[in-house]
Amino acid sequence: MARIALLPENLVSQIAAGEVVERPASVVKELLENALDAKASQIELSLEDGGIRAIRLRDNGHGINCDDLLLAVQQHATSKIRSLDDLLAVRSHGFRGEALASVGSVAELTITSRTPEAEHASSISNRTGQWQLAPAAGGQGTMVEVLGLFHTIPARRRFLKTPATELNHCREAFQRAALAHPQVRWQFRHNDKLLLSLPAQDHVERVARLFDIDPATMAVCRQAHGPMTIHAFLQRPTEASHAADRQYFYVNGRPIRDRMLAHAMRSVYADLLHSDRQPRFALFIDIESDRVDVNVHPAKAEVRFRESQAVYQAVVQACRQSLALGQAGAVSPSGYATGTATAVSSIGPGQPVVTPANLTRPYPSQSALGLVSSGPGSAASFSSSVWRVNSPAAAFSIDASMQGGVAADADHPLGFALAQLHGIFILAQNAKGLVLVDMHAAHERIVYERLKAMPSGSMQQLLEPLALQASALELETLQAQQGLLHDLGFSLSVLSEQSMAVRGLPVLLAQAQVEPLVRQTLAELAQHGLSSLMEEKRNALLATMACHGAVRANRRLAIPEMNALLRDMERTERADQCNHGRPTWVQLDLQTLDRFFLRGQ
Repeated sequence: MARIALLPENLVSQIAAGEVVERPASVVKELLENALDAKASQIELSLEDGGIRAIRLRDNGHGINCDDLLLAVQQHATSKIRSLDDLLAVRSHGFRGEALASVGSVAELTITSRTPEAEHASSISNRTGQWQLAPAAGGQGTMVEVLGLFHTIPARRRFLKTPATELNHCREAFQRAALAHPQVRWQFRHNDKLLLSLPAQDHVERVARLFDIDPATMAVCRQAHGPMTIHAFLQRPTEASHAADRQYFYVNGRPIRDRMLAHAMRSVYADLLHSDRQPRFALFIDIESDRVDVNVHPAKAEVRFRESQAVYQAVVQACRQSLALGQAGAVSPSGYATGTATAVSSIGPGQPVVTPANLTRPYPSQSALGLVSSGPGSAASFSSSVWRVNSPAAAFSIDASMQGGVAADADHPLGFALAQLHGIFILAQNAKGLVLVDMHAAHERIVYERLKAMPSGSMQQLLEPLALQASALELETLQAQQGLLHDLGFSLSVLSEQSMAVRGLPVLLAQAQVEPLVRQTLAELAQHGLSSLMEEKRNALLATMACHGAVRANRRLAIPEMNALLRDMERTERADQCNHGRPTWVQLDLQTLDRFFLRGQ
């Protein structure tokens, strides 16, 4: 029988390196985090052959004392924690004390550093196979050089990909760090070619630059929720692309991966995206240290929240509200329109509510739509293809707010109707120029949001109660979430230690398969404290109802009806896109119109 023995120190180091150093990007991440913890305001990264041949990182942080350099490359040596209490409350990036030792065990490593008090820099290197310390030339800060990653471990080196692939991973690590620290100036070079240079800048500008999008197409959220603050930069759904390549999560400034947060963001965008498009976003959560465990992953890539359900709900609420506020940022697929985010109010008390009975009619009545009745003969002024107003003044006389002319547009960002085009589009004038509205898509969103705002606790009793076998977790969730289950429209009760009874289902989902619906809803409640699955099913039904209830193409609307629709859009959350993620309106500003007709050229 084999005897138990202590592992050699070099083997222990390489096992630790296997947890920390997977590829050049792993080294880049660790070195960047050390530079940020050193309070650097300038960071320069240079790679050769995707980091396989060489990685060099220079910063102007507070540096490492000469006496500490020999300790810095030893395992479990760090300046960032001293006790268990420090570990539980850690806010720094690199705190395990393994990174430099791990890198030094699988590559040639040289560290040159100088503190503000030192007369000269000092350098430590393992080029000879042993760590050697010597004086060196250099300014304040630290320069780290890593040469020949895995050059002494061919088996590990064979797992590396091409330099181009490794470069992309390094670029991603670099961008993740730069995204969270806009106050730092960054430079990134590869094979002596400058790939990216970022000045210290505003956070919105930094995100827009790295996302390669117009800042005007982002919604910015910052909300406090008890012990946490949610700060998010969200691409508007109408601008989303087909690649899910820039979706970032940070907790206390540290980039992480988290399935719960990813699920929350899918819920935020659930009924806002067209087809399979994916938005770009950066979500930052700042939370009290005792409410999150950052010491659960070897590379610090994951965290564990003490109250994950509260975090989930805070993220969904904050981000949904942020996306709902900006209605004037919709951009035409043709690229003609630009806009800036404009906050609009949500539906408040006293707003007309569309009832399900109204929604079954192929052409809802004007009262059901919340529109002003135009009276008989109101369409007499319009031709068959384009409904024109004989007198421009006639369109504006219907609303007292227009007496002040275009200046009144401050309260009416979508302006006032001029005509209807081919029974499909509304043409309106606002302070910026011309607004084109897809009337069916716009009204579909209005009806949908009003349906979602209706009480959802309405329940349909089953003819006979259904008994189901239940796990301990399902029964525990049922008892703990009775109030929320009732609000969702469920009537569930415990029958025994291993079974439950289903007596009622939400009226909108009365035709659903009972057992899968109940079990999946309880599973969602157990994990997130609410049922995103339930909400998605309910919203899908509401979207179908709203589509049938919305005003149809070729339905003639008079000017008062068109203006009423515009006002409803301004009061409705997410009115800049329909339930399927398509834009509901676009803006053609006066400068664009001037270019069309070569005015001033």
